[in-house]
Amino acid sequence: MAEVRFEPVSRRTVAEEIREAIGERIRDGQLPPGSQIPSERELCEQFGVARTSVREAIQGLVMLGLIERRGNRTYVAERLPDLRFQDDGRKRRVHELFEVRQVVEVPIARLAACRASAADRALITQIADRFHPQMRLDEFRALDREFHSVIARSCGNETLAELYGKVMESLFRSEEFDTLLTATPNRIAVREVIRDATTMHRRIATAIAAGDWATAVECAESHLDQVEDQMISKMV
Repeated sequence: MAEVRFEPVSRRTVAEEIREAIGERIRDGQLPPGSQIPSERELCEQFGVARTSVREAIQGLVMLGLIERRGNRTYVAERLPDLRFQDDGRKRRVHELFEVRQVVEVPIARLAACRASAADRALITQIADRFHPQMRLDEFRALDREFHSVIARSCGNETLAELYGKVMESLFRSEEFDTLLTATPNRIAVREVIRDATTMHRRIATAIAAGDWATAVECAESHLDQVEDQMISKMV
C-alpha cells in the first residue's frame, strides 16, 4: 500500500483575514446594507496585498451572502443572513463551551454566595478589584481563571469544583477561543469584553460577599450571556 502523505497547512490565509476584516465592518454597521464595497484596487492598497487575495476574499463573502455583485461593483447585501455562526466551526464550539459554563457556573455562584467563608468572600472581592479595562489580554485571561476558580473552590462542593476545573481547562485549551481573542480585527471587541467583564466580576463578587445568592445568579447569567454575545456577534 502506497504511503499516504499530506501537504502542510496554514491556520489562516491572507484572503481569510481580508474576508474577516470586511465582515466585521458589515457586522458593526460601518458598511450598512446596500452600501458599496471599495473597489479591488482600493482594497489592495488599504490591505497592502495582491489582487488575487482580495478577489478570493470577495468571492467568499459573496458565497456567505454578505455581499452581492451588481455589474462590475460589489455591495453589502440588502438582506443580510444570520451572522451568529458565520464561522460555524469556531463559533459553534464557543457556543457549546458557554452552554456548559451556564450549566456549571451559575449554580456555583449561588452556592458560593450561600456557603463561602469570610476569608473566601474577602479573597473573591480582592481578585475582582484587580480587574481593570486597560489590562492586557493575557493578564485578563489569567486573572479571569483565578477569579472563577476561587469561586468554585468556595462553593462547598468538591465534586462540582473539580468538574468546573475540567471545564476551565477545556476553555483555556480551546483553539477556537484563542483564534477569536487574538485575531487582529477583533481588538476592539476584545477591549469591550475586558471592560464589561471588569464590571460584571465586581458585581458578582459584591453579591457573593453579601451572601445575596439571587443577585449572584443573575449577575453570573448576565455575564456569560454578554461575553458569549460579544464573541459570537462581534468577533470574526
